[in-house]
Amino acid sequence: MTEKFKILAKYIKDLSSETPDIETFIFVRDNISKYQLNIDITSKALKNKLIEINTTLKFEDKEANEKKSYFEIVYATIIKVDDTIKEKKDLEKIILCDVQTKIYPDLENSFLNLIHNSGHPSIKLEKKIDFNKLYKERFN
Repeated sequence: MTEKFKILAKYIKDLSSETPDIETFIFVRDNISKYQLNIDITSKALKNKLIEINTTLKFEDKEANEKKSYFEIVYATIIKVDDTIKEKKDLEKIILCDVQTKIYPDLENSFLNLIHNSGHPSIKLEKKIDFNKLYKERFN
């Protein structure tokens, strides 16, 4: 293993799109530019140096509107960590940075398909997420 980890599996664990009615759909269609993308990463150790990483993307309206749609994907990645990895900081970088950089193109594509298939075909996620930068900001 030349890398510090190996991805054994990756899959969509949960996928959700909620738009309660047509009035909400029309309101959201006209206001979806205000929606923001949030990302959350959690992990849990399994046995034999295996780790399950759940990356959650939410695309939601932060304003207090009655009418809103909700889009969320939870993407699970199972990795095996190399035996040479002992330091917590190295492990954090793998989970928060290296794995995310590898899986993000697939995750973003799946999430955009959800949003497009929910009736919002023009939505693009403009900002590419720089996981290295986020990781460094977290520890500074």
